[in-house]
Amino acid sequence: MKEANIRKLIEIFQESGVEELEYQESFWRGIRLRLSRSRRVEAGSAVALQAPLAAPAPAAPVPAPPVAAAPAAADAVGDGLHAVTSPMVGTFYRSPSPEAESFVNVGDMVKSDQTICIIEAMKIMNEIEADVDGEIVEADVENGSPVEYGQPLFRIRPA
Repeated sequence: MKEANIRKLIEIFQESGVEELEYQESFWRGIRLRLSRSRRVEAGSAVALQAPLAAPAPAAPVPAPPVAAAPAAADAVGDGLHAVTSPMVGTFYRSPSPEAESFVNVGDMVKSDQTICIIEAMKIMNEIEADVDGEIVEADVENGSPVEYGQPLFRIRPA
């Protein structure tokens, strides 16, 4: 089973009311995935992923601890720019609230670990931080747009 399929299963599991999900490809290949709301995951030799617990939906979105950007395509930009990519599937927001200023704009200088945007996933607001010091030279996503795992969000010219 490919990692993308496993991630999709986890996403569907998180969005559903199902308490437990078990998947087994075949006895001989040893691929087994078990997701449970009790934070226990069992997997065969192929993959071991743990699905985070889905908390009951609060009346208003709750800020989550900062999340490091996905490393998959972070340094794959050939023009000397560093791509900050989405570490999860969700909705991209440039500011903490609709009436607030954007965390960053094109031309701004940022420091490593500075919050540059928010990705909302399952009513949890996940702060995304810059992972390098430098200048924001490109914003690749519109405010309120859905984003995928590994999708470039910003491009930074390292200082």
